[in-house]
Amino acid sequence: MIDAAVRRIWELTEPLVGNEGLEIIDIDYRREANGMMLRFYLDKVGGGVTIGELTPMSRVLGDVVDAHDVVPGRYLLEVSSPGINRRLRQPRHFREFVGKQVRVRTVEQQDGMRSFLGALSKVGDEGIELEVDEGLRFFRFDDIQQANYEHEFGDKSAH
Repeated sequence: MIDAAVRRIWELTEPLVGNEGLEIIDIDYRREANGMMLRFYLDKVGGGVTIGELTPMSRVLGDVVDAHDVVPGRYLLEVSSPGINRRLRQPRHFREFVGKQVRVRTVEQQDGMRSFLGALSKVGDEGIELEVDEGLRFFRFDDIQQANYEHEFGDKSAH
């Protein structure tokens, strides 16, 4: 149910966000201590979103979600930047970080592990390839539970 709601929210809001020169990096909808929380992680195309750009989007996104009754009942809405160790959700997000350190958590264990860290070497239609200690390792998008860019402090070429 939650995944279906997030997909629908993404479909409804992506064009509005795009019209403002922003992009949706991730949407998180889950139960927290204070009830259901809906979080949008937005960034400017090319990076560098400001609080002045995020604030008006909060009202717009809340209005769209409410008008389409996508989220049942009460929820809290938060609109934020993706942060330094941003989540990578879509193939285009991964492509921006080729050559950078990425942490992948898989749905199922692979060789007794679910967490992998390595340099992102390739992004294809079906998945990604990481250069880990053991060599190159391929992960299908469907097998990735979560992936994040891992910022390396001191790397002047990092995003």
